[in-house]
Amino acid sequence: MNFITKIKTKSKVSQNKGNKSTSSIYDIKINSLEGKEINLADFKGKKILFVNVASKCGFTGQYKDLQKLYDMYKDTLMIIASPCNQFGKQEPGDASQIQSFCERNYGVTFLVTEKIDVKGTNQHKLYEWLTNKDLNGKKNSSVKWNFQKYLVDEEGEFIDFYFSITKPTSSSITKHL
Repeated sequence: MNFITKIKTKSKVSQNKGNKSTSSIYDIKINSLEGKEINLADFKGKKILFVNVASKCGFTGQYKDLQKLYDMYKDTLMIIASPCNQFGKQEPGDASQIQSFCERNYGVTFLVTEKIDVKGTNQHKLYEWLTNKDLNGKKNSSVKWNFQKYLVDEEGEFIDFYFSITKPTSSSITKHL
């Protein structure tokens, strides 16, 4: 292999590397609201929609559409909601209060995680991956408010993110399902 061929080959490898994530979302550890470990690898073969949620937010009604979306696509989609109290302190409850609220008011049957930070110095590894291009291989973002959504494909590859104003049943999300 001559010098020019080596440079071209190395350049192609670098270009391809930039399009792939440097870590797998399936390696991230997070617990359910009940404190049990959720193995994200269990959802290989399904798309995953991650949503940071709060029970006292103007967007809280989106729980209804999240449940509707889950009911429609549960064979090919997992929804994972992560309660967060970082935006206007709109998720003040403890695990049992959050669980009761979700079940009683919206009949939630999709996964709800432990309460986490989605930004800042205590940002959970899940949201570090979702918001960091160096980890997800696609885009940088920052979580602006409750009910921001992140979609990952069946192989754990980042698809896109959607701000709070995007309804869960919006065609910008459902076109990927």
